[in-house]
Amino acid sequence: MADPAVIFPDVEDLVVDYLTDRTELSTATVSNVPPSGFTGTQPVVLVSRAGGAWIDDQHLDQPLVDFEVYGPDKTAAHTLALKVRSAVLTLRGTTQGTTLVSDVVEADGPRWAPDWNRSSANRYYSTVRLVIRPA
Repeated sequence: MADPAVIFPDVEDLVVDYLTDRTELSTATVSNVPPSGFTGTQPVVLVSRAGGAWIDDQHLDQPLVDFEVYGPDKTAAHTLALKVRSAVLTLRGTTQGTTLVSDVVEADGPRWAPDWNRSSANRYYSTVRLVIRPA
């Protein structure tokens, strides 16, 4: 008998929805697409799935999620990146919709990363690995 089809959650939407509800990030735009008129100097958190792997026998998805965090200056971008870093770790052990987030592992902490497409941008970049399964 064939296994039932695997339905993968949209991990970008899961993370965006979770971070959007965090009060410490209320002054930032959190999305998976840049807002209209984006210059890289606004407080913005861009969330993107950057790969990962499905572990079939354990029914686990392990997406890598990148965060591009922007601010009006380098210090503000760094401060916002640290808030994102703390907030995303609180996903561990939560159920988001029909998805259980069993673990959050930092793969690469916030690092300064100039944005070559936006000369005035102030950006920090980080990556986490989520371990998720259907709830």
